[in-house]
Amino acid sequence: MRFFIYTTGCKANQWDSYVISERLKSIGMRPESLKESDVIVINACTVTEGAEREIRRFINRCKRENEKARIVLVGCYAQVYHDDNFGVELVLGQKDKFIGENYLKEKGKIISAESSPILEEGPIKNLPSGKTRFFFKIQDGCKRFCSYCIVPYARGNPRSRPVRDVVETMGLLKDKGIKEVVLTGIEIASYYDRDEGIDLKGLLGILENEKTPERIRISSVDPLYIDDPFIDRISSSKKIMKSLHLPIQSGSDKILKRMKRPYTKEQIKEIVLNITDKSREIGIGIDVIAGFPGEEEEDFRETYELLEGLEIYYFHAFPFSPRKGTEAYSMDGKVPESIKKERVRRLKKLDTEKRVKFYKRFLNTEQVVLCEGKTYREKYLRGYTSNYIPIYVPFEKGLENKLIKVKIKKMVENLPMGEVVSF
Repeated sequence: MRFFIYTTGCKANQWDSYVISERLKSIGMRPESLKESDVIVINACTVTEGAEREIRRFINRCKRENEKARIVLVGCYAQVYHDDNFGVELVLGQKDKFIGENYLKEKGKIISAESSPILEEGPIKNLPSGKTRFFFKIQDGCKRFCSYCIVPYARGNPRSRPVRDVVETMGLLKDKGIKEVVLTGIEIASYYDRDEGIDLKGLLGILENEKTPERIRISSVDPLYIDDPFIDRISSSKKIMKSLHLPIQSGSDKILKRMKRPYTKEQIKEIVLNITDKSREIGIGIDVIAGFPGEEEEDFRETYELLEGLEIYYFHAFPFSPRKGTEAYSMDGKVPESIKKERVRRLKKLDTEKRVKFYKRFLNTEQVVLCEGKTYREKYLRGYTSNYIPIYVPFEKGLENKLIKVKIKKMVENLPMGEVVSF
């Protein structure tokens, strides 16, 4: 039998789809195109209304282009909104999403009350070769229950991959020629190996001295986890990239309280200032939500001015998307869509200004860049510095998946252009 997997959402979902694919191959199935597959697996995100619309569109496409295929809906959307299954034959929640042979003839819904209690155990043996960057899920689940977020209902309580499995898998990735690994999770700051008593900081310290790919990145981290030892670990590391992403969501104390975020605007300022005081090399990214219920213009202005005043690299701005089953879904003070869009537009304009300002700080400096592939009018290679600046260098065959030293020479259309110094 032949299968096709379609994935929406976060990097954790991408990892889950990789595991699902390996499970299907282990029972004799082979990957194929959408039109030629016998089974189509949709690993679906549920974070926003937009993600839901994407699922619906894709299922309609499947039915048009391959009416004989069996469609299976799995993952976060299936776990939380399994009653809205779009007419697919089989729906599998989180505990059962790593679909096996026993499910291929089932119909209906298989939704366990609890999500998978552990991550799949052991190092992953069938790892891909030749990739530049690899996303490796070391943690799953969250128990914060922020008022806007459906993820804790979809993913369950936090659980972590044992340190021994992380170390062994990192060694295998090194052997496969992978240069950069992004450690991902739903709430990666809650990583904890209970048997060994080792948290995320401890794990990073261990990986510093183990066989791993040359570069290690960390996905989005809870701001309150970023203390002096954590910053020191990153700033002094020879492997961990100088890049942090913080999901702060708002700069208004009133809105943060309604969101049930466990910090204040002043704490955010202190955290960011502490990072930049210790290392101006670290690129700081931020997530922010515009148009949360009750957000008045004054509240939005607080958020805007906070972001404007902080020495950050970039931020991702999202319009608030109500999710059925969360507290925020039924909150009063709904913000009109037109105002949400306008606030996002203003934030994105500021984001562009921040990025360009950060890029210009590094003009005429030499940086180590990992080249990923041809881009920008098909004449350049794009690679990323440790602090996640995209650098474009003239295309030269054989540079893909190589670490090279580049001098950043100029800006073209707000993009940093460089020349190769050595490789």
